[in-house]
Amino acid sequence: MELRSSNVEKLGGEAFDVLIVGGGINGAASAAALAGKGVRVALIDRGDFAGSTSMHSSNLVWGGIKYMESRDFALVRKLCLSRNHLIRSYPASVQEIRFLTTITRGFRYHPRYLWAGAWLYWLIGNGFTRIPRFLSPRAIRNSEAIIDTREAVGGFEYSDAYLHDNDARFVFNFVRGALNYGAVAANYVESLGARREGSDWVTQARDVVTGRELVVRSKVLINAAGPWVDEHNGLTGQATRHRHAYSKGIHLIVPRLTDNHRVLAFFADDGRLFFVIPMGPRTCIGTTDTRVERPDVSASEADIRFVLDNINKRLELDRPLDKEDIISLRCGVRPLAIRAEGDGGRDFLQLSRKHAIDVNPHDAHLSIFGGKLTDCLNVGEEIVAAVGDMGIEVPYPKHRWYGEPPDQVRRQFLHQARLMHLDELTAADASEPLSSRLWRRYGTHALEMLEEIREDPRQAEVLIEGTEYLRCELHYAKRREMITRLEDFLRRRSKIALVVHEETMRQSPGLREACAILFGDEAEARLEEYFATTRRERSEVGGGTGDDVPDTCPSRAPESRQRESH
Repeated sequence: MELRSSNVEKLGGEAFDVLIVGGGINGAASAAALAGKGVRVALIDRGDFAGSTSMHSSNLVWGGIKYMESRDFALVRKLCLSRNHLIRSYPASVQEIRFLTTITRGFRYHPRYLWAGAWLYWLIGNGFTRIPRFLSPRAIRNSEAIIDTREAVGGFEYSDAYLHDNDARFVFNFVRGALNYGAVAANYVESLGARREGSDWVTQARDVVTGRELVVRSKVLINAAGPWVDEHNGLTGQATRHRHAYSKGIHLIVPRLTDNHRVLAFFADDGRLFFVIPMGPRTCIGTTDTRVERPDVSASEADIRFVLDNINKRLELDRPLDKEDIISLRCGVRPLAIRAEGDGGRDFLQLSRKHAIDVNPHDAHLSIFGGKLTDCLNVGEEIVAAVGDMGIEVPYPKHRWYGEPPDQVRRQFLHQARLMHLDELTAADASEPLSSRLWRRYGTHALEMLEEIREDPRQAEVLIEGTEYLRCELHYAKRREMITRLEDFLRRRSKIALVVHEETMRQSPGLREACAILFGDEAEARLEEYFATTRRERSEVGGGTGDDVPDTCPSRAPESRQRESH
């Protein structure tokens, strides 16, 4: 909390070139880009960083193959190049993964037509990934035994990418990068609205934790509030060319369905792509696409039934998945950028996630609409250009503000790790060596953890049972990651709450030690607050009965649901 408290003090005591409202992927990337190029920037979010849309994605970094059908080739080209750029820039975090798509009898396109489309998709992406291949029903069955191929007429395999950890962690690393470049950032600081005062913006803000109000002064104001961009523009009197339409999507996390590391893709009953995505010891399935009028959403019984019904129709499991198998649930909205004068209703399912930046040079105000993880580096660069056009000096315009640390730093880390035999301390059931995991999550800061482990080997012990988070990671999170509530760590800095049953966490002595590290004397209160929140969320799911589907619930299914091949 010390880092957050000191940053809150700076917010009210300094003047900034730019204030960014909203710490999702758009705001975080913008902050990292501006700070990295020498602009004095502040970032606030009324909740935690990545606390809304940016923590409810499919964890995929993809070139938008679904936009091939609408022939939006320019968008596909842009997204493919953005995907390639992310893979090159974050090789430990953003990694190529194969997608196996099955086509069933009666679908609107023949599988060879779609296979040809996958080749075009590959060519549009400069042939950066492995080549597509056509699959007969028998080849599909041989590749993935759990797929029900009785109605299959063929399929194809192609490549995109995914996030090795989770989306919210990826977003926070941009916030952490902005802090490294001197930005001032604070979560749980709410903007109450802003007004022009001479040539500056004066933003009234409130520390959600303490209730204290403060004033933040900046030359430029950027509205990156995600689904609430329109709402915040109302507070600042901004009229824009775009607004948001909202699409609700849910994912269910269930025990691992297959040991093969690939994404299984199908066309759901509503015609849109539907995924089975590996998530370490679990599987993520979804998503839905339901138009809603407001960004505050919860999963309904119908949403959950849609996902379960679609997956059970397409896989051959020992028994069908049901609500008892759900470990956790992700539910959020996609903010879709549409013209302010349009209703967004026509071809709603075909609306793309491309972003739009509305600039008001007279008021030095920018609004970011739409967007997705794949396009985040473009958003950052475009924001820097727009801020520069408003007269804000950009001292280091050519500085590369993104990407993993240089190879020489990585080599030094790995050399130190080898000298201290770090990987020999890896838990027996771990998915990867400790050196790989620490480097991916923390980059240069992983060197600090090596020092802690050298001083005290207990720092390399897994702290919370069933996870891959070490004692030293908790100490680091306390110092550098602005953990304000337990959910910030369990759900966003890590994915523990997604993959570990709630009851397992309740019984975990390691979780209590983690709370003691993070919150000191407030540990018990924070633990009670977290489980009270999960109880409330459970009561809201499935129409509010409290008994329909929990947000995190114990599963009576085995850890793997893979059907043996006959």
